[in-house]
Amino acid sequence: MKYEAIEELSRDKVEAAIVRNDPQELLYAVLSAALYADDPDWAESVCLRLAEHEHFNVRGNAILGFAHIARIHGRLDRNLVTTVIEGALSDENDYVRGHAHDAADDIEFLLRFKFHRPR
Repeated sequence: MKYEAIEELSRDKVEAAIVRNDPQELLYAVLSAALYADDPDWAESVCLRLAEHEHFNVRGNAILGFAHIARIHGRLDRNLVTTVIEGALSDENDYVRGHAHDAADDIEFLLRFKFHRPR
């Protein structure tokens, strides 16, 4: 795997990508929303919508997006995000679970949320 810079996409382009539902496009669109959106509520809603996507890369990147929003904006909806990340901690896919653990660690540190982790 190699690092690729995430392109800044407009809100309209992210929403259009969601409608097209192309996983290759969405895995970048969700990170663009999390990293560059001026509206953290909208960015969070994008991550929430895509955290349940059928493609593991999209789900994993959506979960990672929550950590970016916490770092950049210093806030998230505690109840919604906690539920989604706790679900992702038990995802069938290693990629999603890994990002869920990383996001939970970051959000616990940055926002003092607490997550129940599976044993």
